[in-house]
Amino acid sequence: MERASHALLAGGGVWLIDPVDAEGVEERVHALGKPAGVVQLLDRHNRDCAFLASGFGVPLLRVPFEGVPGSPFKVLRAVDRLRWREAALWWPEEAVLVCADALGTAPYFRAGGESLGVHPLLRLTPPRPLRTVGSDPQHVLCGHGAGIHGDGAALALDEALATARSRIPRYLTGLVRGRR
Repeated sequence: MERASHALLAGGGVWLIDPVDAEGVEERVHALGKPAGVVQLLDRHNRDCAFLASGFGVPLLRVPFEGVPGSPFKVLRAVDRLRWREAALWWPEEAVLVCADALGTAPYFRAGGESLGVHPLLRLTPPRPLRTVGSDPQHVLCGHGAGIHGDGAALALDEALATARSRIPRYLTGLVRGRR
């Protein structure tokens, strides 16, 4: 599944984003700093969020459309539908965009030639709020696959959102040919 979790040192604490518990996670988090909270960005992305929040003694913020208190993050409504509620985090000072499933770099998200793809079920209606961050992200972190960093991150985001629909045939061709 190429699942990715993130630990962000921000606002004086470590924020765990869609975490999965694994050997050494606790030590790695404490090496960064004091845990501040666990954020679950997707309504069905339970992963180990509740377990880790309880273990660290910090709040669990589940799809926090209302905001993440004590953090520098701006919350975006990436997807707000009956069966899909997904928040994304924009960290302006560091130019970091974090999402769960709306975007991904894993092969099963991308059409041929893409470095970042819109989730296959969102390609017809790409999550435009992800581009309302106000400036160009230098880092795009997602829940599936490696992040994109540097000057190419904003371009990859723009391209993924602008071409999601038009690249559906290319995406489907890749599925048929077994490139996923």
